[in-house]
Amino acid sequence: MGGHWNMNNVIIACDFSSQKELDSFLKNFKNTKPFIKIGYQLFYKIGRTGIQKLTKQGYKIFLDLKLHDIPNTVYQGVKSLSDLNVSMLTVHAAGGIQMMKKAKEAAGEKIKVLAVTQLTSTDSKMLKNELLISKDINQTILHYAINAKKSGVDGVICSPNEVKMIKSKLNNLFLCVTPGIRYHDGNTNDQKRVATPKDAKKFGSDYIVVGRPITKADKPLDMYLKMSKEFNK
Repeated sequence: MGGHWNMNNVIIACDFSSQKELDSFLKNFKNTKPFIKIGYQLFYKIGRTGIQKLTKQGYKIFLDLKLHDIPNTVYQGVKSLSDLNVSMLTVHAAGGIQMMKKAKEAAGEKIKVLAVTQLTSTDSKMLKNELLISKDINQTILHYAINAKKSGVDGVICSPNEVKMIKSKLNNLFLCVTPGIRYHDGNTNDQKRVATPKDAKKFGSDYIVVGRPITKADKPLDMYLKMSKEFNK
């Protein structure tokens, strides 16, 4: 596996537009089977059969669909996905406690349900001016995380900067999965709240989600191993 550290806590965001692109990317990993995140872009292309194929090949899947609807609709949606053998699934914390509760109920014990607090593209200005949420962004994120904990889901998606705050208020078993992982010389693209793998580890992230720094790297496997090593030091 290229090292003795835990390889399952660095998740690669596979934001590709076809099965073909995904397959050619995964060829870089030879015998290593990274934990991969599939979002809308790819799921809408490859669907259930694509996910089944990946799990059969031995990949752990984080299905990032950020479900957000009335509780019963989310329950039925998660029920439809619950036989897919995915490891993680996302809902929006903004859907409320009852909705998150129903999502977890439908997912059962085998699938970890994670609630998205605020997207890493959201900043305080957007929160106030566009979403009309007058509370500070950190207060809002913490409140959403507390609601998520109350609902019985397994953890939250938050930026590395909020992990300490969430872990100190809730307990350490409540998972914090953090996207927005970059090196300081990297282009942050559309994400506002970012950190390096080393920072994320220091802040207490349980898992990091890395997209373009790995998927666009000249040598994706090397970059993946480098980030895994740093995150697991």
